[in-house]
Amino acid sequence: MTRFQNGSRLLSYTFFRSKTTSPVSPTIALIQGNFQIQHSRHFSNLARATTKEEKEPWWKDSMERLRNIGISAHIDSGKTTLTERILYYTGRIHEIHEVRGRDGVGAKMDSMDLEREKGITIQSAATYCTWNGYQVNIIDTPGHVDFTIEVERALRVLDGAILVLCSVGGVQSQSITVDRQMRRYEVPRLAFINKLDRMGADPWKVLNQGGYLNFSHRKARSKLRHHSAAVQVPIGLEDDFQGLIDLVKMKAYYFHGSNGEKIVTEEIPVEMEALVTEKRRELIETVSEVDDKLADVFLADEPISTSDLEEAIRRATIAKKFVPVFMGSAFKNKGVQPLLDGVLSFLPCPPEVNNFALDQTKGEEKVVLSGTPDGPLVALAFKLEEGRFGQLTYLRIYEGVIHKGDFIVNVNTGKKIKVPRLVRMHSNEMEDIQEAHAGQIVAVFGVDCASGDTFTDGSVRYTMTSMNVPEPVMSLAIQPVSKDSGGQFSKALNRFQKEDPTFRVGLDPESAQTIISGMGELHLDIYVERIRREYKVDASVGKPRVNFRETITQRAEFDYLHKKQTGGQGQYGRVCGYIEPIPEGSMTKFEFDNMIVGQVIPSNFIPAIEKGFKEAANSGSLIGHPVENLRIALTDGAAHAVDSSELAFKLAAIYAFRQCYTAAKPVILEPVMLVELKVPTEFQGTVAGDINKRKGLIVGNDQDGDDSVITAHVPLNNMFGYSTALRSMTQGKGEFTMEYKEHSPVSQDVQMQLVNTYKASKAAE
Repeated sequence: MTRFQNGSRLLSYTFFRSKTTSPVSPTIALIQGNFQIQHSRHFSNLARATTKEEKEPWWKDSMERLRNIGISAHIDSGKTTLTERILYYTGRIHEIHEVRGRDGVGAKMDSMDLEREKGITIQSAATYCTWNGYQVNIIDTPGHVDFTIEVERALRVLDGAILVLCSVGGVQSQSITVDRQMRRYEVPRLAFINKLDRMGADPWKVLNQGGYLNFSHRKARSKLRHHSAAVQVPIGLEDDFQGLIDLVKMKAYYFHGSNGEKIVTEEIPVEMEALVTEKRRELIETVSEVDDKLADVFLADEPISTSDLEEAIRRATIAKKFVPVFMGSAFKNKGVQPLLDGVLSFLPCPPEVNNFALDQTKGEEKVVLSGTPDGPLVALAFKLEEGRFGQLTYLRIYEGVIHKGDFIVNVNTGKKIKVPRLVRMHSNEMEDIQEAHAGQIVAVFGVDCASGDTFTDGSVRYTMTSMNVPEPVMSLAIQPVSKDSGGQFSKALNRFQKEDPTFRVGLDPESAQTIISGMGELHLDIYVERIRREYKVDASVGKPRVNFRETITQRAEFDYLHKKQTGGQGQYGRVCGYIEPIPEGSMTKFEFDNMIVGQVIPSNFIPAIEKGFKEAANSGSLIGHPVENLRIALTDGAAHAVDSSELAFKLAAIYAFRQCYTAAKPVILEPVMLVELKVPTEFQGTVAGDINKRKGLIVGNDQDGDDSVITAHVPLNNMFGYSTALRSMTQGKGEFTMEYKEHSPVSQDVQMQLVNTYKASKAAE
């Protein structure tokens, strides 16, 4: 990397060594203000070349000028609108379109027809743009909890994120879920309080919900518990929202032009100087609490310069100790460019993020990746899509370089694969590239793999840690209307199951029906609709089925002898021990403990016994659902020199489990959902009464202007068709979100009812 000083302007040039041996004249490509020189000949007509490449690696400048960010939020907070504006201001698109597609075009990042019709994001979409000489890779993620896996896999591979909050709705249920996901993957983030132009906008209330404002708020319980402070102050709110004041640079910004593209910088209005001084002090105080360097200057009562404050905010943000809060209105084209500047100033570049791999040659020992192009290739396949040319695999490169035509190794399967095509994604469009290096997000065609597989160049056997995949909570029976379309129907289910780890397909052994499982009604409805649209297969759908579970509440002993003589070799196997519940909070759902001392049962039969118990636990005797939170201890047994076999001991384990299961006082567990409702206050009593009827437990009730925000825990089995019921109760003004919380025991009367229904259905077969 070489820099040249030409007059007052600093130009960045990137040298790439030509792969051809014949002399080629140098070409200079102008890309968004960055000059890339394709061949490394000396240019004598350029002034004063510095020799930074002698001291620094060739990739240092390009890596420092790279940002990988995601945009996440609650439903309808304005994520996709914000992404659309970012693409417009960075020159990636040349027209702004409505998210709901009213103009017949729709947002660039919502490329699926269903997304444009419903006005929601279903699949995360990747794009890239350049801003002030930096390359920014962006992933726009869904807000609806049913598509939470899209957020999980995006955050797994990103270096930073923007958490979008609505200035009216504030910190909502899905905001908390997204924030929890960001914490899980240790992603530094900025917050953007959007929709300041709306009636009832109050960014200071939102900021108070999201974190501690200053020392006096230390005792205030906040929803996100962030160490956060505003880095901007709005000039006016609602219809009077005019611009923003930057608390770091102490300048006022106004956004002019038909699409807010012209930024006018002015001095701070006199009437706002007192508020700005107070908010800047709050910002400095909050950052000083988490940054020692700034604290020293602050406590010494020395003046704090713009660069001191900016560097302190960057250090604290990258260390995940602080969340700078930006403001604006993406829809009204105000505040997006300063947010982009904040992404460059405060979020990390790839080498500043610690990424770990597991070395398979050393018992999954943790290895810190350098995050640079100099090391061996390590890339993670984090998302799959069925493209026009076969499977499209999204890769995040953590180390090394990948070239088109290279051979790469799938560490999970051991297969060596050639990369036939390498592309960069811009929503559903793609641009062919020849190579990509560490820190970049690219896609490859024709590489068969599963989501979560790790690729290397073969010199190392590293795997990246996997994502958190939540368990499905709802199931539907589904079958094609026409028998002739069975092939397309199977193809669709296989593809969707491969693309989405939370979408499961199974066969009900009793009814022989195909069962699809997912994260909620909307999740499954979308897939049924996609089968119809993309594969031209009409499918009939059965009643939604809740994924109940069974568990035991007390210890019970077993002593079972399986003995069968049929002439010739018989079957003989005796198992003794006990079953007991696993204590609450344990991560495992099934434990098998071999406590036999000596060889009363030969060790080669132990795996068969464990397999038998696992098989038996797949179907509890109450309602035939899997048994969870169960520990089985094998303490004794007996074997026969001739008649014992793996089959005999497996059957002995199955019958032993059934023998003692009733004595362990089993109970049925049902999925309980965390439901957040926002309804006009006049309907609060009616809605709360209906929640109680549905056996829900109201755990919170807040006032938000003229609306009541009710938080409740409600069994999923009682929530079917709730959207219609809520609309009729609130004259169409109420809205709710629902996400899985936990499985918990049903009441005694519900258990009796479920057991009787199960017995009746068995008797009818």
